[in-house]
Amino acid sequence: MFPSLSALFAKAGAAPAIQALVIIIGTFILEDAATILTAMEVQTGQVALPVALLALYVGIVAGDLGLYGLGKLAALWPAARRWVKVPQDENGGNWFGRNVFRIVFISRFIPGARLPLYTACGFFGASVRRFALAAILATLIWTTLLFAVSLQVGHFLITHLGAWKWAGMGGFALTILLVGRIVANVRSPSR
Repeated sequence: MFPSLSALFAKAGAAPAIQALVIIIGTFILEDAATILTAMEVQTGQVALPVALLALYVGIVAGDLGLYGLGKLAALWPAARRWVKVPQDENGGNWFGRNVFRIVFISRFIPGARLPLYTACGFFGASVRRFALAAILATLIWTTLLFAVSLQVGHFLITHLGAWKWAGMGGFALTILLVGRIVANVRSPSR
């Protein structure tokens, strides 16, 4: 069986580098859940606040840049170029380049939008510098907000639920994911 996140952090003990690595890997799996669980670990005293936030920021931005890079690589594959209609005058690329900040900020707050939009930014050649700057700024805002809310919820759960705190945190994480899905479905055009 896999050890729990708390067990991993307990084994890491006073090794912030190992704690940071565990958090970074967690962001590659499911970044919002990693943010919520990391906030809970900060609340229980297992992880220091600076280590937690820095690892979350690094992991999330690295993941975003990875998606951009996948799009860039896909653009080099001739079959992908045949599947995607690229305008002859490169308006698609110019549109992504002109709107990279808007794309990154909007997709940061809409569940399921990052994969297609970030890879499209890479595929259509949006500036990697502008993309990286937008990803950093959007991550700082979203992750900090989610982390702060999770700290408050974590404090409440630890204080009032005791041994059931993890069930409460799971419910909180599920609520965040479901609300995001509902918002995404409400915003999508009807079929």
